[in-house]
Amino acid sequence: MTKFLDKTLFLEDEKATTELATNIAAALENLFGGVNSFSKDNSNESVIVYLLGDLGAGKSFLSRALIQYFLPEQKVKSPTYTLVETYSVEGIAPFAIHHFDLYRLCDPEELEYLAIRDLLAHKSLNLVEWPSKGKGVMPEADLVIELQHLDAGRNVQLSAQSDVGQVIIDSMS
Repeated sequence: MTKFLDKTLFLEDEKATTELATNIAAALENLFGGVNSFSKDNSNESVIVYLLGDLGAGKSFLSRALIQYFLPEQKVKSPTYTLVETYSVEGIAPFAIHHFDLYRLCDPEELEYLAIRDLLAHKSLNLVEWPSKGKGVMPEADLVIELQHLDAGRNVQLSAQSDVGQVIIDSMS
């Protein structure tokens, strides 16, 4: 079994959080169309990122900054009530971004009604807030980002859960 490395950061403010999102997004951009891109025969071209943390820890802010890296003019709304918002990224290597907020999910099986398998069957970045609510239906993460709000700033731990997650963390060094 591969041992994956974690990375822990202190983010002083929203600017630092946006910079983290930019670094993660640049690594993802490389995966979706750059030097470290998915191989043509890789059937699983979706990247799953779990976002963990208490209410107000910055999960939605980080998600918004990630999405706006790829779609700078895009208004990003919280999927708190819709459970998922989807964005299309065009270009040389088009892909979808699915932003899930499972906080209000009553039963993981509800994800089947959202056609979760269809969403994840194509090249996509999947940002999942409150992933524990989808346990058993939501696939395992490639990267886990845990945010902890502090009196001043926040701590962030990035944990690779797959080779893809490790590539993302390594490209941030």
